[in-house]
Amino acid sequence: MSHSKQITDTIMMVRPANFGYNVETAENNAFQVNDTSIPPEKISELAKDEFDQFVEKLNANGIEVIIIEDSADPVKMDAIFPNNWISFHDNGQIITYPMFSPIRRQERRPEVVEMMVDQFHFSDIINLEKKYESSDRFLEGTGSMILDRENQLVYACLSVRTHPDLVRDFCHQINYEPILFHSVDQQAQEIYHTNVMMSVGDNFAVICLEAIPDREERAFVVEKLEQTGKEIIEISMHQMASFAGNMLQVRNKTGKTFLVMSEQAYHSLTPEQVKIIEQKTNILYSPLKVIETYGGGSARCMMAEVFRPE
Repeated sequence: MSHSKQITDTIMMVRPANFGYNVETAENNAFQVNDTSIPPEKISELAKDEFDQFVEKLNANGIEVIIIEDSADPVKMDAIFPNNWISFHDNGQIITYPMFSPIRRQERRPEVVEMMVDQFHFSDIINLEKKYESSDRFLEGTGSMILDRENQLVYACLSVRTHPDLVRDFCHQINYEPILFHSVDQQAQEIYHTNVMMSVGDNFAVICLEAIPDREERAFVVEKLEQTGKEIIEISMHQMASFAGNMLQVRNKTGKTFLVMSEQAYHSLTPEQVKIIEQKTNILYSPLKVIETYGGGSARCMMAEVFRPE
């Protein structure tokens, strides 16, 4: 059975020790809400429950999940979102990334990198943070960049956390072509991560085109998606705010594919959108409301795809 290079059957996830609201990331993540009516310990417990339920659903559908336990010390409120600090590539590379929030930089754990090298025989580790963090330039992994692995393209909306020079450096390291644009939310605030406004599957793309204000940039993105045979499933600003852009297509060992999203994202979709998606892939969703509210990220952010070295 031939598999699309775009979709993996193995993901790495980090079970949080101290999930919570991070004041540093809230500076430019408009998706975070600090509801102080729930005590922090309770928020952390609820997030763990959501995490466990999500993993259970993935496992039940035959998707391999490697679970890393977050270390309790130092406290890392966003450890549940590993795709921002690490990515795994079938050319044998592991890439680690420079992060905007100093608290989040502690999520990069050398022992996790070593474990993945031992388990899957990755051969090359590139630490972009060593090159850029000291000059306050950031690139937050597959949060900042949507990779079309089959066509070797990188879609990236530029922000404080996604520096154009770093996107180009990444593309140079891995031999991809960068497609850079600007994108804003309903309040005209810069969107902090590309993966909240778009997702690229094997033969489709879910995207909030309305969030790309510049006509030429928008036309360029549409052209690239169409050229590469992706059917565009357009979502609204309102759906994007419900994390409908934050989806990831994965597959199980038998080759069955799933578009993974949160329950909130699923319920924001129209029957017509659901129908189009279901013609292409299966839908798998799980409740992630606490994680979405306090962390400002959703299903896609929680999954670091593992593409094993070929």
